[in-house]
This record gives sequence, C-alpha cells and structure tokens, in this order.
Amino acid sequence: MIQYDRTYDVIVVGAGHAGCEAALAAARMGCQTLLLTINLDAVALMSCNPAIGGLAKGHLVKEIDALGGEMGKNIDATGIQFRILNMRKGPAVRASRAQADKQQYRLRMKAVLEHQDRLDLKQGEVTSLRLDGGELRGVDTRAGVRYCGKTVVLTTGTFMRGLIHIGLTNYPGGRAGDLPSVGLSDQLRDAGFEVGRLKTGTPARLDGRTIDFDRLEPQHGDDPPVPFSFSTERILQPQVPCHIAYTNPRSHEIIRSGLDRSPLYSGVIEGVGPRYCPSIEDKVVRFPEKDRHQTFIEPEGRDTVEVYPSGLSTSLPIDIQWAFYRSIEGLERVEIMRPAYAIEYDYVDPIQLHATLETKKVRNLYHAGQINGTSGYEEAAGQGLMAGINAALKVQGKEPLVLGRDEAYIGVMIDDLVTLGSREPYRMFTSRAEYRLLLREDNADLRLREKGYAIGLLPEEEYRSFCRKREQIGEELERVRRARITTSTTDPAFLREFDLEGMQQALSLEQFLRRPDITYAELERVDEVARTLPAAVREQVEIQVKYRGYIDRQLEQVERARKLEGTRIPDAFDYASLSGLSTEVREKLQRFRPDTLGQASRIAGVTPAALTILSIALKGRG
Repeated sequence: MIQYDRTYDVIVVGAGHAGCEAALAAARMGCQTLLLTINLDAVALMSCNPAIGGLAKGHLVKEIDALGGEMGKNIDATGIQFRILNMRKGPAVRASRAQADKQQYRLRMKAVLEHQDRLDLKQGEVTSLRLDGGELRGVDTRAGVRYCGKTVVLTTGTFMRGLIHIGLTNYPGGRAGDLPSVGLSDQLRDAGFEVGRLKTGTPARLDGRTIDFDRLEPQHGDDPPVPFSFSTERILQPQVPCHIAYTNPRSHEIIRSGLDRSPLYSGVIEGVGPRYCPSIEDKVVRFPEKDRHQTFIEPEGRDTVEVYPSGLSTSLPIDIQWAFYRSIEGLERVEIMRPAYAIEYDYVDPIQLHATLETKKVRNLYHAGQINGTSGYEEAAGQGLMAGINAALKVQGKEPLVLGRDEAYIGVMIDDLVTLGSREPYRMFTSRAEYRLLLREDNADLRLREKGYAIGLLPEEEYRSFCRKREQIGEELERVRRARITTSTTDPAFLREFDLEGMQQALSLEQFLRRPDITYAELERVDEVARTLPAAVREQVEIQVKYRGYIDRQLEQVERARKLEGTRIPDAFDYASLSGLSTEVREKLQRFRPDTLGQASRIAGVTPAALTILSIALKGRG
C-alpha cells in the first residue's frame, strides 16, 4: 500500500448528490478536502429522474441553498422546465420542481467542484477504511493508494455490493454502466455495524423520435419560471414542455403476463423497495381496480432524444418491457434506448448515527445519502451538506451544527433517520414535519441564512443581500400595522368594491391584508409604497400577516418541546441501572441510544412514564 504524501482534513467517498454537497461544504469552510469517486465522468449524475424538487423535496433544496449549498444554483443554471406545485393550497405545502438538462447539470456541478479552492478530485474505488483504535485515519483504494484524513464522509449511493436486475438476469453494478463497490460494506459489518439490503429501480429511457407527441397531453412550465436559489434573480435559458400519457388495461395484462419472470415476484430480489415510489408491476398488483396509471414523459435534455417515462420503473424482462411501453397510446412505435432495471445495494441502518451524522461506533466517520437508507437526490444532498459541515466543524474544534425539527426539513429528516432507523427507502413528505407552517419554502432563508453565515459557508455578498431583504420585511410589517385606509382619503369606488363604505374607524393595511381574498395586488391600488416593494418582500409580509395566528400557535408548541430537545443523554448512559423501566423500553433505549430526551420521546414504545424516570435520572446525575 502506497501512502499519499498529504493528509486531508475531510475525505469524501462518492461524488453523487450527497458527496458533492459534503465536499463543497467542507472546502468552503476552510478544510483541505479530497473527493474520491469511482468515475469522475459521473459526478452528480442523475441516475434516475432528470428533475430536482417536488413535494417536500423542494423544501430541502431551498434549505440547502439557504445554508450555502450548491444544488439550488445548479438546477437554476441547467433547468429546462420550472413549476410550483400546489399553488392552490396554502404556502406550507407549495413546492418547487424543475426538469434538468441531465448532462448540463452534471457538467456544471463538476466544473464547480474543479474550481473550488482547497478541494481535490481524484478517481479511485475505496475498498476499506483505515481504522486505529476505534478512530478513522483514512481510506485505502483498489489501486493500492492510502489517503490519510482526519475525518471521512461515506456517500456510497447504490454502489455497495450493487446488483442490477432485468428480469431473471442479474449482474454486479453500482448503476447501469458502472462497476459496484466491493469490500467496504463487509468491513463495516465486521466493525459491528448493522448492514441491510435495499432495492430501488428506474424506468427505461425511450427514443423521443419514436413517440407521437401530438397524441399526448402537453404540460408546460410556469411563465415566468421561479428560481430555486435565493441568489438567482431570473431563469434565462429556454424552457421545454413535458407530456402526459397513460397506461391502459392492455398494458396491465402484459405486465401480469411477465410476473413469473419478475425478480421482484419470483424471490430473486431480497432488498426492500420504496413504499412511495413503487414499480409499475407493483402498482398493477397492488391496485388491480385501477385501469390506468399516469406517466409524465420528461425530456432528459435539450440536445438529446432520450426521454424519461416517470412512474414506469420496472425490472421485468426486456421482451415484456418492449410490449408494455408500446401498449401506451402515442408510444406504439417507441424504441427503448436503455432498458429499465432494479438495483439492490447495501445500506447501514442510520440509528447507528448521532444527529451530526457521525457514526456512534467509529469516531470521525460520517454517513450521508443512500447509505443511510434514503431515496432521492434532495434527501441525499441535504444529508451530504450536513455531514460535510459537521466533519469540517469537528476538524476545526467547533461545536457541531444540528438542525431541530422546528428549524428545517433537513432537521426532520435526520432526526427521523437517527431516531427511528430505516427498514425501507426513506422519502421526505410535508406530513413528516409537525411544524410545517413554520418550515415553508419561502422562508428557508429567514430560517437558515444566519446559520450558514455563522459557520463560514455562506458568502459575504449573499449574506448582505439577505440582511437587506430581512430588514425590508421587518420595516414593511411595521408599516402595514401603522398605515391606515380612511374613507376621507380613499377612492370611493375602491371602498365600494371592498365593502368599506361607512366604516366608523380607519382600517390598518394589516387588517385589510389579513382578508383571504386580498393580496398586495389589491393593496397597491391605494398604497404607493406597496408598488415599490420587491416581490419576495411582499410575499413574506403577506404570508406572515395572513397566517400569524397559526404561526404563533406553532411557535408555542415549539417552545413547549424545546426542553426535551435540549436535554442531552450521555453516550455511555447505563439504561440497565434505571429501576422502573420495563424490559421493552430498556431494550429499545439501549438499541437506539438517543442523543436527547426529545429523540427518546419519538421512539415507538417509550412511554411518558419512562421519559419521566429518565428525566429524573439525568437531573440526579447533573
């Protein structure tokens, strides 16, 4: 083994969406960082759908951007269709989504990494960790090179013992066209980690030239497109449409005819698949009463004919795939360019992590992304960002950054993972957040910009711009409380239109704006200042005014829960010594080893009485 002549502060293994954010965060915070990946041409590759965001996932991207991450900027620069979902619903569940030019997304992210100070990119397969007395000292590669590092972030994606399935044919691979990583998960298992097996899948990639788009329903993006990043002023690149198609009863009969050769239903696949993103054969079997399923035909880029049929992932044999895709109206002549497949891979149960994403068994080792049992680019990127931040903070001898469930969707996700573990691929939903009215997309910068700046991740210019926006919001909230609509100074036609004639007392702009049918568009007709405000300031003020009662109620709930969240439990706490705990509760606490009393309260089966006993014991021990 040849030892490389340099010691890094942070070594990141894997250059998917988690690895990119981890490496950039560590380097931007001043750490000498190494990013190692099996294939440098696959940096930030979109292995599945060519899109960023969606319900709850858009919240994660906004939070990544607010802290100083790159994903939001990258999709803004390479997106080809932007949409805000749930616009008819309240602001808490609205979400941004964008189609990406898949190759441009990858190439831009690689360029950002290559030009980042204090960051080295190297191609190499990590086969083992260098351990020394329970601490990590570096990694070894298949090429026989040892890289020494103070901390290591593992972001291995689907590569650890990856196995690809197409029908009853299977072969090793991290994804189609890439080799798997072999050896690393075996070493983790030998080190005492609980290693499991998960499964995911992807649809075929189809030749757009062989699709009759005139027979499909077009779906256009928003005009103008709304950016993800708080630093992006506008989207400049041309936008393209997606198209909607549907399966039919004949499609479902074809799928059923191939189930005997499906690795999913013949017992070949051992791993657990994603509950909320099932394959098309899963949908047909589980929902036999449905005679059709929707698919969005999504372009993979401007300069390619490949398209992605969203929602039609499968691992059926290739002859069934041909017949199935061609049974869809408008796709009768379609050609498959890349077949659909399922992939099994190893993951490490995340209950073995602290909330910082550092492992409990090996110091200086952090896990992020699909190695923790999650699915999705956005979930991976959020974990990667936090792992990179905390690895850098540890090297610098500073306190870690842990986001609470009341502060960020990233905090909800990580708390879910490290508190409850994962037995199936984890996906973020707005319903997972108990304080979702506080955790909106629109206020991610107000929640997290200050934290990103404090740890040295957010650039000075972006922070100054944020401070100006925050000041304007505060000033405008104060102004609408003071400014009044009076009968003597307001256009009578306006007063009639909004039933304000004959009002006995002047109405504040805040009171007027609180009405559900009133927005700044109405307000600016009688208020000159309202016409001059930036759109982002108007949006924030309007939301805070309309939802103040609900927001205040959630803030009270947060305050009540804060005491539990702030009570830490020592790593080596002896639960066996506590009298009064049931055997079940004691076993669960010993297995999960929560970091705080708040985490303990979210473990299924840990009763309020058990929490009281634990709380008293912690007080007695100081």
